[in-house]
Amino acid sequence: MRISQLESLVAAGGRLALWGWGREGRATHAALRASATRFGAVNDAPLPLTVLCNADEREGILALGDPALQVEIDVDAERLSRFDLVVKSPGISPHRPEVIAARAAGTRFTGATAIWFAEHASDTGIVAHAVCVTGTKGKSTTTALLAHLLRAGGHRTALAGNIGMPLLELPAHVPVPAFWAIELSSYQTGDVADSGARPDVAVVTNIFPEHLDWHGSEARYVEDKLRLVTDARPRIAVLNAADPRLSRLSLPDSEVHWYGDARGWHLRDDMLCHGEARILDTAGLPLPGRHNRSNLCAVLAAIDALGLDARALAPAATDFQPLPHRLQSLGVHDGIEYVNDSISTTPHATLAALDCFRDRRVAVLVGGHDRGIDWDDFADAMAVQAPRVIVAMGQNGPRIAARLAGPAAGGRFQLVQAEALADAMAVAARALEGEGVVLLSPGAPSFGPFRDYVDRGRRFAALAGFDPERISTIQGLGIH
Repeated sequence: MRISQLESLVAAGGRLALWGWGREGRATHAALRASATRFGAVNDAPLPLTVLCNADEREGILALGDPALQVEIDVDAERLSRFDLVVKSPGISPHRPEVIAARAAGTRFTGATAIWFAEHASDTGIVAHAVCVTGTKGKSTTTALLAHLLRAGGHRTALAGNIGMPLLELPAHVPVPAFWAIELSSYQTGDVADSGARPDVAVVTNIFPEHLDWHGSEARYVEDKLRLVTDARPRIAVLNAADPRLSRLSLPDSEVHWYGDARGWHLRDDMLCHGEARILDTAGLPLPGRHNRSNLCAVLAAIDALGLDARALAPAATDFQPLPHRLQSLGVHDGIEYVNDSISTTPHATLAALDCFRDRRVAVLVGGHDRGIDWDDFADAMAVQAPRVIVAMGQNGPRIAARLAGPAAGGRFQLVQAEALADAMAVAARALEGEGVVLLSPGAPSFGPFRDYVDRGRRFAALAGFDPERISTIQGLGIH
């Protein structure tokens, strides 16, 4: 739904609410009030808008001084049902009972991502030169690397979305970029599909179970994640042939380009290849781990899909600045290297991180918010190749430790439980006896003691004796 359609809805007496006052909620409010048609202007007065938020946010919203802005808290199905349209923040699941009940009563729901895509769709429905990237893991690095290579080729490119800048925060009155590099979480892929717009290119890196509390089940997570390619019907879908779920997809409305096998962009050991052609030795690239170098294959396949010369741009990957909180080496203190992989929120991500340090003495810190994901594959892997120490912490720490007790009993690794991050780090450093790597790769979300994975990574850095202000900046957000 375009902003002009929201204006028309309210002008005709419809009731509109914003649900959530995080960064996307604030960006949506600003975009609505600053729209070219002066959103809701009737007799020089803005039309009414309601924000649904928590009690802690109420005073800050009222302090904006928006005369037509009402604030309500304690959201339930009855309250939601009073509105004709609710623009909800992506962290609010559409599968919540109150949303389902309000929808049954006639309330429509949309998101800021859907608004942006509707605004930018052409007459054919396609958002020209927009490359959307999703996947359980690797989507941020893939999106940032895509923007980096496009800019290296001289193309003005926007980098936005789930990576750290809501689409509606992008300046509207600057020269339009040549390309859009957009990261989408599983919370946002449905917004693209529901917008009615079609991405020019959509990339899916992989699919593992995650966010089961938001989606409700593994099957629904996969369905919601894949809506970017199944329901949004991109002109070209770029898919990882090595992922078993993706390799089985049939997308009759899209042209499919594969990477990760011998037909297209793929890795042979450390060599980046395109078909039979050997293009680049990736051993020295600032992309730690084979999984990150696989992301480069995805990026080059997407660049090919845009009609550009991916082979010519591939060497620019040598200048890429890795993203924070992703296998980020903070430095060495007292003989111990501290590596921040706080972005790791699934056991599969932790396995990928451990693979990067297979030849080092490692103490890995795992655990956090419990989303009900099993650790069976991780435990099976530990029976074959394990780090020196595994420290289980957080809400699901006891459950992880119980699952790992069997493999640990054989003496392959030391298994320890800790209450909090500080305790886990102290235990890990002592166990390494002054030599090795303390790796924060939790395989679980950060909710509880931390706002998000960034807050967790910053706390890890501070406890290790490093400046948290220097480790958290993502370079290149916005239009450059």
